Amino acid sequence: MMHTAADVERIAYFGRNSVLLSNEKVRAIVDDLGGMMPEFSLKKGKGAVNAHWIPDFRGNSGLPWSSHEHGQYWKANILYILAGDFPCSPNFGPDCTVDGVGLPAHGWTANERWNLASSGAIQDGNAAYAKFTLESPDVRMPLSYTKYDVVQAGKPAYYSAMTIENHGDAPVSINLARHNTLGSPFLQAGCRIYVSAERCMTAPKGTEFDDTGRLAQGAEFDSLLKAPGRDGKPVDLSIVPGMIGYTDFVTGAIPAHKALGWSCVVNPVLKLAYVTFFPGPRGLPNDEIALGFNDLWMQYGGRNFTPWALHEGGADRTFCLGTENAVGAFANGLAYSRAHPELLGTPTMVTIPAKSARTLNYGTALVELEDALAAEAITDIEAEGDMLVLKTARTYQRVSLDASFSGLRELVSRLLK
Repeated sequence: MMHTAADVERIAYFGRNSVLLSNEKVRAIVDDLGGMMPEFSLKKGKGAVNAHWIPDFRGNSGLPWSSHEHGQYWKANILYILAGDFPCSPNFGPDCTVDGVGLPAHGWTANERWNLASSGAIQDGNAAYAKFTLESPDVRMPLSYTKYDVVQAGKPAYYSAMTIENHGDAPVSINLARHNTLGSPFLQAGCRIYVSAERCMTAPKGTEFDDTGRLAQGAEFDSLLKAPGRDGKPVDLSIVPGMIGYTDFVTGAIPAHKALGWSCVVNPVLKLAYVTFFPGPRGLPNDEIALGFNDLWMQYGGRNFTPWALHEGGADRTFCLGTENAVGAFANGLAYSRAHPELLGTPTMVTIPAKSARTLNYGTALVELEDALAAEAITDIEAEGDMLVLKTARTYQRVSLDASFSGLRELVSRLLK
């Protein structure tokens, strides 16, 4: 009989304090520092295929960030600790000042050290979890974060339930994102990208992509197959081109009629799909958050400065793809979102009411595809009960996942008692 129990283990990973969540299908690593997830891998033979990006410039000396020691090369703490998937809040984008509070790039959740409050396997090994907590370092923005990272037995996925509580007497409007970032060996030239968004827009002028991009700036379009290029020619963003010497960013609004938001990257050679999925706007419980945007950060070269290049003016050697999902205006930061509260008809902030809390439920899966699904374009992904259904124009594939998040909600409710 196959052993299917989910398990959790405290480990040292690249010299960092981390948690390993695993079952017979997948491994997921969560660092205390920044909530970084450098590994989400599908077990293969005696090894595993990691889908998450681990930058070759990641600081792995074990030394804490020092602006004096590391600032010239890495530029910012987050680039020193960066990896894989991580939560971004209350800021999504570059550092900025809001309500008199200085916010680091991608917020406290991506920079501060989370406290591992508890962990364990429960329900007779049917699930394993790690509970992390983080308090606002500035009383002027009195937020606290509680995050449950979970794997369930037999499911090729990890889940996260993150609750944001506002302890203050006034509502606070913030950014919130999951920064899923793919790298080798999963990410290769020829991978295909699909999103649930139907209206998209390129990053406007005045961002970090001004000097790195090939796309027209601030332009709206309705298909990844035909994004506007700066040379006036359409660009097919649905195919990962490999290292081409450009880095671009596009955002897409998730339609209000969607009960499930999602993004998907298919490696047709490995016959694997990396799928992010989360509750959509339709039918959302009042105390939960729906992420409003699919964001694509296409890091295919173009940043000829450190740490992306080995020296200032050198060639960018960094190849990765961000399939980020967010409540934010592009990735321009909370101050920009405060000035632009709506984009493509969708709010760029989530408001946490005074003395109240809101929760984001989120899932990420590595799906082994049937031949037809690996060969054809994904047209939609839906939840059918607790099954995740990947659809093409001609066929579909059901995957046994907690697509309704009922299992995650029940688990967190049980742990709270």
